Amino acid sequence: MENVTIKDIARALNLSTSTVSRALRGSYEINPETKRLVMEYAEKLNYRPNPIALSLKGSSSRAIGVIVPQIANYFFSQAINGIEAIAYNRGYHVIIFQTHESYEREVANVQQAMARKVDGLLISLSSETSDVNHLQDLLQRNLPLVQFDRVSEELNTTKVVADNYAGAFAATEHLIKSGRRRIAHLTIPRWMSITQERLAGYRAALEQYGIPFDENLVRYGTFGPDEALGMVDELLAQSPRPDAIFTASDRLALGALAALRQRHISIPDEMSIIGFTNLNVADLLSPSLSTVVQPAQEIGQAAAERLIELIERKHRAMPPNTVVIPSHLEVRESTRVASSTAS
Repeated sequence: MENVTIKDIARALNLSTSTVSRALRGSYEINPETKRLVMEYAEKLNYRPNPIALSLKGSSSRAIGVIVPQIANYFFSQAINGIEAIAYNRGYHVIIFQTHESYEREVANVQQAMARKVDGLLISLSSETSDVNHLQDLLQRNLPLVQFDRVSEELNTTKVVADNYAGAFAATEHLIKSGRRRIAHLTIPRWMSITQERLAGYRAALEQYGIPFDENLVRYGTFGPDEALGMVDELLAQSPRPDAIFTASDRLALGALAALRQRHISIPDEMSIIGFTNLNVADLLSPSLSTVVQPAQEIGQAAAERLIELIERKHRAMPPNTVVIPSHLEVRESTRVASSTAS
């Protein structure tokens, strides 16, 4: 099958080749309806730009660097799917790096991305990253940079995030409406943006329903294996002990679920549990796990779109802003109303 060209698309839609070219690049000069027609027709014909040919036209490498904490993490694997879908359609290669939650590896990844001469960088910060000077240096060198999911307010960049506050509020409110009153929160390092936003949503829901915030019910972890066991044991030692757990990640929720089973705590009769992310196995667990759905693929797509706009528009790009993608609550068996609290 012969490769489809811009000329083929232009001829079929009765447009100039320059109009089609600008529409495929997402140029602000082309009206949205024309862009839609061009993109739909290009997708129908399976048109793909030739990155090598495009790179020969200028100094662009037609490559985007993506730095994430861990590719095996379900959220990041889905975000990468979204990033690659957009990049591929726009004629960009994606080079993926992972930090394994290490600040030092993050710095090394940035240096490696620069050595590869990427046109721009998408990054989600490691759990150890509180110093962002290595990224400030990139901004001073005018490298297009977009943060997603885990972000730093110190960096004046576009940020693409889930609505962590609303998701945490909805999860906590659901537990309260299910009759729970001592709701524990298992979370991740204090300085991370997602930690602060989810904690704020949890606290706001408690306040709205007249339940005092209890610091003793909050446990901060890292991303170590099996750490939820110790956190759950500390909570169970309290008197009265919690009747529900809201975790800031499904990884922590899985750990808490296993720990409660080991301690013969019935879920949800004795303890409700709700997570955050929506692992692809959440509905297959026993009991199936209630969770806040974090729209990973949409976040990846939006982040890639904003980065390519920065790369291609240069000085005409929109000023930095924060794009918030809605999250929503998926209620399953792990927060079913307990027989003791049912009215």
